[in-house]
Amino acid sequence: MQSGMEWSAQLRRGTLELCVLGMIRHGQVYGYELASRLARWEALAVSEGTLYPLLRRLSNEGLIEASWQPSPAGPVRKYYRLRPEGEQWLERMEAEWHRLTDSVAEVLGERSE
Repeated sequence: MQSGMEWSAQLRRGTLELCVLGMIRHGQVYGYELASRLARWEALAVSEGTLYPLLRRLSNEGLIEASWQPSPAGPVRKYYRLRPEGEQWLERMEAEWHRLTDSVAEVLGERSE
């Protein structure tokens, strides 16, 4: 039997991927900036040990790309941006998210048909 913590962690992983891609959609962003923005919501706060492997995987899958750029406030930073394939994947994820959350809300009685 799966514990509540394991279920929660799996749910959070998929949601985190959706949110990271959604944030990158709005313009180039570097890792620390992503982590800081996600930290605004306790449920989405992540450590570097979670965020950077996710960014590496998304890059390896061809959904995002990274480039080193000078920073106005210090050393160069690795900025991430969405590739066209990532935009398409994000659109599919969003559609599935809305379909799923609407269905769950109905099942849990939050909405009537």
